[in-house]
Amino acid sequence: MKRSAGIVVFKKVNNELYIFLAHMGGPYWRGIPMWSILKGEKKKGENCKETAIREFEEECGKKLDYKDFFYLHTEKQKSKKLVIFFAAQVDNIVIDGCHSNTFQKEYPKGSGNMQEFPEMDEYRWVPIEEAKSIILKGQKKSLAKLEKILQAKKGQ
Repeated sequence: MKRSAGIVVFKKVNNELYIFLAHMGGPYWRGIPMWSILKGEKKKGENCKETAIREFEEECGKKLDYKDFFYLHTEKQKSKKLVIFFAAQVDNIVIDGCHSNTFQKEYPKGSGNMQEFPEMDEYRWVPIEEAKSIILKGQKKSLAKLEKILQAKKGQ
């Protein structure tokens, strides 16, 4: 079974929780208001935490400088892929200057014309309530898990 890993990056501003999300690039996602946690497929010899950090850096061009990094949960996606989610509190990511790695795709399909597209084409810090409405369906549980863990930590 293929494995992927990603990081739910969050920060708190005036006691409000914000989530760092990216919009998928390429022609399929153009104009579709769905956003994602940065994640990707595990490479041979990598552990899941290394995968999550590498994918974050590849997909937004920023190094993670985090206060807290912890396991969040594992979820089997509709695609049968197993995704391991971590969470990290990161207060220093500035959207300006974010840029993604790219991929090649035949577009339009059947044209024989190969084009290069960014994996992610836009980035935002989003209040968690808004994030719940725009994040990919298979990632919604990650936000609920994050809220539950942060609430428990707050009560300690």
